[in-house]
Amino acid sequence: MTEQTFQLIAIAVYLAAMLGIGYYAYRRTTSIDGYMLAERGLRPSVAALSANAADMSGWLLMGLPGAIYASGLIEAWIAIGLTIGAWLNWKFVAPRLRAYTEISDNAITIPSFFEKRLKDHSHLLRIAAALVILVFFTFYVSSGMVAAGKFFVSSFGWPYLSGMLLVAVITLLYTLFGGFLGATLTDVAQGLLMFAALIAVPIVVVLQLGDLGGAAATMQSVNPEVLNLFAGLEDKGALLWGLAIFSTAAWGLGYFGQPHIIVRFMALRTPAEAKAGRRVSTTWMIMTAAGAIGTALIGIAYFAGSPARQLEDPETVFLLLSQIFFHPFVGGLVLAAVLAAIMSTMSSQLIVCSSALVEDLYNIVGKKASQKAQLTLGRLGVLVIAVVAAVLALDSDSKILDLVSFAWAGFGAAFGPIVILSLYWRQLTAAGALAGLLTGAVTVFVWGNIPALHSAMYEIVPGFLLNVLVAVLVSRATNRHEDIDAEFEEMERQVGEEAAAEAAATR
Repeated sequence: MTEQTFQLIAIAVYLAAMLGIGYYAYRRTTSIDGYMLAERGLRPSVAALSANAADMSGWLLMGLPGAIYASGLIEAWIAIGLTIGAWLNWKFVAPRLRAYTEISDNAITIPSFFEKRLKDHSHLLRIAAALVILVFFTFYVSSGMVAAGKFFVSSFGWPYLSGMLLVAVITLLYTLFGGFLGATLTDVAQGLLMFAALIAVPIVVVLQLGDLGGAAATMQSVNPEVLNLFAGLEDKGALLWGLAIFSTAAWGLGYFGQPHIIVRFMALRTPAEAKAGRRVSTTWMIMTAAGAIGTALIGIAYFAGSPARQLEDPETVFLLLSQIFFHPFVGGLVLAAVLAAIMSTMSSQLIVCSSALVEDLYNIVGKKASQKAQLTLGRLGVLVIAVVAAVLALDSDSKILDLVSFAWAGFGAAFGPIVILSLYWRQLTAAGALAGLLTGAVTVFVWGNIPALHSAMYEIVPGFLLNVLVAVLVSRATNRHEDIDAEFEEMERQVGEEAAAEAAATR
């Protein structure tokens, strides 16, 4: 068999396994709560691996190595910021969100939590939040489809459209029928596959090249700043350089507002299990980020160091190294890890979009449908969003990192401050939350589409800060409900008691 045949067999095995997991989840999903939140029954390790796989997408295996390949280690600040942001998210958001969403009339989506937590009987906040989800996730899902198309072009020479549609259809099928449980279980398998691939590729390539010192020298000859995490400090000055690094690391702010990530917190069995989830998540992130960075640096030494091996697209460095240095079947499994990264994120985002359409728009605008009808509507919602995203992904020249960064900033700036304020500031009001959410979303749209502003500062920073400012000012000026205090105090009591019980058990 040819090398390409081995690789295609490995990928076919992977895709069949994902469909099998989706079918298993389909057989276990009988209600809308199960379809959207798996009945709040996730183990911490499952929730952590699922959140990480849903979070990283093709960015981790293609976008990040490509950015470091093109610009050097200075781009690693994105990974540093994300790792810190994820740890803070698990530490300060996960336990409170898990407790509060159940106390607030068992909210199963982020928009419904905002409405129930803040007693917004007008539904305006819930509708606005659902619309923000649909807009930004359509861009996000589209970025995954672009990554899928590029994957098959660079790996097998397929037409861009064929590869993009194959991955879109497979992901759509297991998400359409398996729901949240299907997306979560496939995420776990995909997260483990991504972990193995990112650790294996740089180690195997270094062992086969056999000269790490020579590789470092080659990197330096290609780009003297490639190994400098503080590149540009001398040219820009400490203040400007610090602002640039803060802007890059500010990706970490986005974690607090990503619906497809924090919904995993809501699905934990108990608030106390967030601690175990945090440990699994942080370990996975540190090791996979190190693998992605190592892959990019080794790629510079191998490709950029030889005029005959120049890369046309830096974002394919991980793919090409795996094809060159691995047995075709093993290389096919490594390539499947790229599909895993892409598909895990797409499936999670499609489920959140489906919940926004059914739970947060249809059910509150029209007459609430039966459980069976809601399941059907949820699956139709997945289909609609997938089709729209596929249309946007027809442009093969779209940059994965650009699409992801825009959607990430949108959620981080619109939802992040409202999530934090909802969990830690009892005086937040529905009017304040709505004003802040809209301010954050609009700021990202405006700032991100003005090149001068975007190049000066990542749009998530002004969007996040303005959201907080507006939400606090408007909340101060509006009345709050007394019954909010009772629920807030119950959430704090539950989280405190579980933390105290866990601490006593470990002594």
